[in-house]
Amino acid sequence: MDAGSEDKLRKIIHVDMDAFYASVEQRDNPDLRGRPLAVGGSARRGVVAAASYEARRFGVRSAMPSVTARRRCPELLFVKPRFDVYRAVSREVREIFSRYTPLIEPLSLDEAYLDVTADQAGLGSATSTAEAIRRAIREELALTASAGVSYNKFIAKIASDQNKPDGICVVRPEEGADFVAGLPARRFFGVGPKTAERMAALGIRTGADLRERSLGFLEQHFGKSARYLYHACRGEDDRPVRPNRERKSIGAERTYAQDLVTDAALSEALEGIIDTVWPRIEAHRARGRTITLKIKFADFQQITRARSLRPALDDRETFARIARGILQGELPVSRGVRLLGLTLSGLEGLDGEETEEPAVQSDGVREARPRQQTLVF
Repeated sequence: MDAGSEDKLRKIIHVDMDAFYASVEQRDNPDLRGRPLAVGGSARRGVVAAASYEARRFGVRSAMPSVTARRRCPELLFVKPRFDVYRAVSREVREIFSRYTPLIEPLSLDEAYLDVTADQAGLGSATSTAEAIRRAIREELALTASAGVSYNKFIAKIASDQNKPDGICVVRPEEGADFVAGLPARRFFGVGPKTAERMAALGIRTGADLRERSLGFLEQHFGKSARYLYHACRGEDDRPVRPNRERKSIGAERTYAQDLVTDAALSEALEGIIDTVWPRIEAHRARGRTITLKIKFADFQQITRARSLRPALDDRETFARIARGILQGELPVSRGVRLLGLTLSGLEGLDGEETEEPAVQSDGVREARPRQQTLVF
């Protein structure tokens, strides 16, 4: 994409609430303020759904086993998630968004893309709009949010993480290519620890290194992700903000630092993923008919196994039991497993939409947009 072509240029804001679940808990309970806090899990089992910034200073992160989190932070407090409250606060946040644009694409309860190209509020710039949104969230909800402002979704999302918490980062069209060039390769969507290691072995450590490789080279080494990487490292992303995007599945996957080889290790890993996925399903009040287990082996070969139900399931016990049964059907494994994933699809009754970043750059038709005479960031 030619960043200087105004008929293609957009003004995109990515808003990301700061430590959302944990911040809501600290807001509502003064005794928790300033203390290391984990939402979800317990001192003995489960995984952390969210961690306060006080806990993050000890290395506590979401999706971390609770026992590991407690080991890193002995003073860590665990609180039970209140998804009804988080959903209600999320609706309040989206009401604030709607004052500035109808083009809102939620990614989860705590983050969303906004297309503010039309400047509905008449504030004169995307930066002013982002600041107005953050100010409204702070004053009306007593919470903080960080924002990334740029000309496409890829850069806006990365920018929102640059100055967290309670910060803003603006990347203008003329700055996009240089901004991406300086990013570690690990910051690109879909580049996990193992892929980052493969890239490092090929001499690719930054966006600039990626940009030096041809599309053919990237296709040879990274398959379906190649086109996305080729465009992203040039600061290019033509995806529009898509309001009311249909959510087809809810899930999670995890790549492991060491390959899993024993039945016990695989079963334990699956329990961690169940603990990650089910709160997401519960947060959206979703019911689903199909559970799919994804297994990627050490040699990068991949299999998926699925089971469909009627009627759609709506309880954790059934979800966990079926997931365990699918895994048991594949045990024992003859080679190490580097990744496990679990999804629920065939969804019904979804409350709010959540979308995932694509692993491949879309080459589809862009939605028609009016030509803007002046775009101010």
